[in-house]
Amino acid sequence: MQEYKTTGVCCRRILFDLKDDKIHGVQFEGGCAGNLAAISKLVEGMNAQQAIETLSGIDCGGRGTSCSDQLAKALTESLAAAS
Repeated sequence: MQEYKTTGVCCRRILFDLKDDKIHGVQFEGGCAGNLAAISKLVEGMNAQQAIETLSGIDCGGRGTSCSDQLAKALTESLAAAS
C-alpha cells in the first residue's frame, strides 16, 4: 500500500496500490466521504495514466487543487518512482 500526504484539501492522505499500472484499493483519509468513496470505485482497476489525465487539474472551491487532483499527483509520483 502506498501513501500520499495531501496538501490544500480536506482529506489528509491517500492510500492506494498500483499493480501493473492499474489502480487498486484507493482509500482517502478525511474529506467528503461520499464523493471520495465514489472516486475510489470509479478508478478501481483503471490504468494509472488514464486516471491522471482524467483527474489532473480539477479544482475544488478555488483551492487550485482537489482530492481527485491530489490522487492524480500521487499516481504521477508513484509512476515516476517506479521508472
